[in-house]
Amino acid sequence: MAKIKLVVICSPTATGKTGLAVELALAMGGEIVSADSLQVYRYLDIGTAKPTLAQREAVRHHLIDVVDPDEEYNAALYADQAGSVIEGLARAGKNIFVVGGTGLYIRALLHGILATPPVDQSIRDFYKQIRDRHGRGHLFGLLKEKDPLAAAQINPNDWVRVIRALEVFEQSGQSIVTMQREHAFAGSRYDVCKIGLHVERAELKRRIDLRVQQMASDGLVDEVREVLKRGYSQDLKPLQAMGYKQILGFLAGRYEWPQTLELISRATWQYAKRQMTWFCADRSIAWFGPDQFKKIKKTVEVFQTPPVY
Repeated sequence: MAKIKLVVICSPTATGKTGLAVELALAMGGEIVSADSLQVYRYLDIGTAKPTLAQREAVRHHLIDVVDPDEEYNAALYADQAGSVIEGLARAGKNIFVVGGTGLYIRALLHGILATPPVDQSIRDFYKQIRDRHGRGHLFGLLKEKDPLAAAQINPNDWVRVIRALEVFEQSGQSIVTMQREHAFAGSRYDVCKIGLHVERAELKRRIDLRVQQMASDGLVDEVREVLKRGYSQDLKPLQAMGYKQILGFLAGRYEWPQTLELISRATWQYAKRQMTWFCADRSIAWFGPDQFKKIKKTVEVFQTPPVY
């Protein structure tokens, strides 16, 4: 049985993925499946850069606004729900565009969930004690000694991922990065064409700064206030994401407004760099400039056209 064809548009934030996907879907009779770990949450619209109402009216989008901010959501749930949506779209004869910057969700959808050793709470507690006693820098130093491959890809301040990498190495004797690479080569359950949008670093940073200014103008502060008024805790995972975390700091009086915007821009830029590292490691992505729509459309048309025997 032939595999379902998917066009996956994946690249760092602020590169123009949403606009490209909408334009392609309109031109080719398609629908969009979001692959964004924050756009799944209701009420968080501006800070997650959800497609505009006009874009969502022009092209049907899936897996946006599917859970409340206090509900659990993860890559496994995403892969299951996205898989069901994709099967339905395929039966309806739709061209399918998976669009987003959450590499883990895309990997889970295409290849399934990475089978790493289960959490060993005693090991986790041991490394948490090291973190509390000696600091995150010392914890990251241990990772550099034990698993330099993982240390090269993990933010030193992301102690959750640092500890998980140490756990995996201690339990398996193998780098979590090696496991991820082997997993990436596992066969996909879909026939996939991956499209990436490449933007030069200086231009991408400029776009990020402009996006942050636009989010502020669109009412990001009021959005956060409204979510808190609904009774949601500021400690919830989505409210600790970039943009929301800094706005909470502003509302608490920890930052002045110009500093808040600078902190959001800086956090977004750091996130974009991590996305670049993730996606650039994927040799199956075909990269284009944001202004190369005709060339991208031709690539997708060739991919979608059944072979002639």
